[in-house]
Amino acid sequence: MSGAGVVGDAAGDPRLGRVAFNADGLVPAIIQQHDTGEVLMLGWMDAEALRRTLSEGRVTFWSRSRQEYWRKGDTSGHAQYVKGARLDCDGDTLLIAVDQIGAACHTGDRTCFDADDLAPVEGSP
Repeated sequence: MSGAGVVGDAAGDPRLGRVAFNADGLVPAIIQQHDTGEVLMLGWMDAEALRRTLSEGRVTFWSRSRQEYWRKGDTSGHAQYVKGARLDCDGDTLLIAVDQIGAACHTGDRTCFDADDLAPVEGSP
């Protein structure tokens, strides 16, 4: 479970009340390069990670494996500077537009979606 607890507790930011966090208090955040539309990665945020992202201008995630916050680029230097943030129609997925400095993927690739191209199903348009 994430560290933020109740959604409204994250510094009283009313934008957080519009987010439909899952049962674990998390919401998926799709990270996209702001000027090219390139999809870079997906991470998870709780209310506090989202509050930090919106207020500090650097993307912060909640690590489900380490059970701690991590700000993209603090150890790698490959930072993500926030240019915009949107909710999907259901309020349960974030789209964060960033200026990506360096690689977005932990493997060193520009995007986490470089590695495995799933070919279209035969007969599909």
